[in-house]
Amino acid sequence: MVTTASRPTWSPAPAPRPRRVSWGRRVLRRAVRAVVALVLVGLLFLAVAWQLTPDVGDARDRVDARLAAAAAPPLSGPLPARLSAAVLATEDSHFRSHPGVDPRGVVRAARGALTGVDLGGSTLHQQLAKNVYEGGENGFTDRVSAVVLALKLDRTWSEDAVLRMYLDDAYFGHGFTGATAAAQGYFGVPPEELSWAQATLLAGLLQAPSGYDPVRHPDRAAGRQEHVLDRLVDVGELTRAQADEVDADPWGLVVG
Repeated sequence: MVTTASRPTWSPAPAPRPRRVSWGRRVLRRAVRAVVALVLVGLLFLAVAWQLTPDVGDARDRVDARLAAAAAPPLSGPLPARLSAAVLATEDSHFRSHPGVDPRGVVRAARGALTGVDLGGSTLHQQLAKNVYEGGENGFTDRVSAVVLALKLDRTWSEDAVLRMYLDDAYFGHGFTGATAAAQGYFGVPPEELSWAQATLLAGLLQAPSGYDPVRHPDRAAGRQEHVLDRLVDVGELTRAQADEVDADPWGLVVG
């Protein structure tokens, strides 16, 4: 009896198993989607806020009205070089390069708006907007509004004009509103004649005029002045040796 070899039965190859997306990739994709969504929401929110906030073409008039209420004179002539340098180094070292809001401070400002704790990061534009348009209020909506107004200030006014308004509007303690009143009141000189020691002292007062009062709290004022000098060294305005010399110079206070 002749037998034939059994032929192997054919079966289709198993379908490839679907590749599983790793947990890390899923998290990354979700994070990217969340970031994109936040950006889109932020842009929409900014567009709405832009329409709701006022125009800033009257910023100079508002500052002049605040000076008049305080019986204080505005700055005249060129911006005071030493005071301007000290203020920018301490309060907003990227003033000349950002569009009114410093991206490096946006995250800190957002966290501060949510927590109610000021974590810094406000530019001169934002500080000016808060004082002139928000009455110095520091709530969540006020901070958001200050961001939008800061962008408008940058678009409407030159950098020097914003800096001039900021120095005119700033409160330096002892009833002195504006750089002119502060320079004359504390030292008996116009702003353009301030020494480095005097300019750095005034710049340090902006954060807390009462807390760093050079008459009542000279040690605190000196400590704050050292911080201003350190910032001037950091931005290359002064050398360390020059800063040390300034630190040893007298203030020449005429206010008691």
